[in-house]
Amino acid sequence: MLEPLRQGLPPIDPSAVAGSASCTLPARYEAVGGARRFTRTTLNSWDLGERFDDVALVVSELVTNALRHALPADTARERQDSSVRLHLMRWSSRLVCAVRDPSEKGPVAGEAPDSAESGRGLFLVESFSDCWGWHPSPVPVGDTAPEGRFGKVVWALFRLTDHTTAERPVPVDAFPDSL
Repeated sequence: MLEPLRQGLPPIDPSAVAGSASCTLPARYEAVGGARRFTRTTLNSWDLGERFDDVALVVSELVTNALRHALPADTARERQDSSVRLHLMRWSSRLVCAVRDPSEKGPVAGEAPDSAESGRGLFLVESFSDCWGWHPSPVPVGDTAPEGRFGKVVWALFRLTDHTTAERPVPVDAFPDSL
């Protein structure tokens, strides 16, 4: 699951890959809090605790979107525990948050009325990350997914400050559609 995202990044020194972590999220809205706790623990272990607020907001939005829009409404959610996964990947100058879900339909940013209580998730992802995108999942989704169903991965990239080296900005199209 993580390798295609690593391959999609602009060339970097392999020794710069600092770590990756992932967790399976239950198909319940309470999983969003678990995703934030997992994110805090992981970022702290990578000495990136100061990035928690922005990263946690993006993780919350991506996980909420996966739970709200990607899981079939007609199936018991308790049986879909392996359907949504959160992946965090860190390089010396980049952090990627990726959420994999069983839907093959891509996310669509909508315009919510000022009075709406939801509908701004992808706007927030775009505002708080350096770039984001999605691609079809390169591996099948969990044991409970119908045969042949691959789903998608929605990702957000954060540039990390590195005081020792300056790196070129990552353009939005740096992640090819074929990931």
